[in-house]
Amino acid sequence: MSMQETYKTEIQGALQKKLGKKNPIAVPALSKIVVNMGVKGAISDKKNMQNALVILTQITGQKPKVTKAKQAIASFKLRQGDQIGAVVTLRGKRMYDFFEKLISIVFPRIRDFRGVKKTAFDGRGNYTLGFSEHIVFPEIDPGKVDKIYSLEVCIVTTAKSDEDALVLFEALGVPFEKENT
Repeated sequence: MSMQETYKTEIQGALQKKLGKKNPIAVPALSKIVVNMGVKGAISDKKNMQNALVILTQITGQKPKVTKAKQAIASFKLRQGDQIGAVVTLRGKRMYDFFEKLISIVFPRIRDFRGVKKTAFDGRGNYTLGFSEHIVFPEIDPGKVDKIYSLEVCIVTTAKSDEDALVLFEALGVPFEKENT
């Protein structure tokens, strides 16, 4: 059973009782996952940008959108309109599949992983994770990697508060850091 089906059949009802929501639509759920990659050497070498697009396509299974500079910054030799990154927005089945892959495959592959921090919520129930190496994803063959790229994963929920989102993430099986007592 996929995570999406598990959420709809089991988790949503349990969260509704736990949070005391009368309307099932008021129960927090995943809305979208945005995977973002800023490409450091995109201006000096166009090959870096192409490599980043291929990597992001492999990781997410979806074609990324190229992001461009909104303003010129002379000290970085950056002109307005230069390609500087890539972004993918996942929704529906792809989003739940990616989320399940994060929890069950990617997190255990991270060196010295002790859980994600509970402090990375933004105040509106959204959670952002940063990965310093893209090679933790199973689709990437470390033997063929010539340059390490970092990326950011922003998980957007329908939760109105961080507390509701924390309950949702715990129900979905996100491993949080244990607090030192």
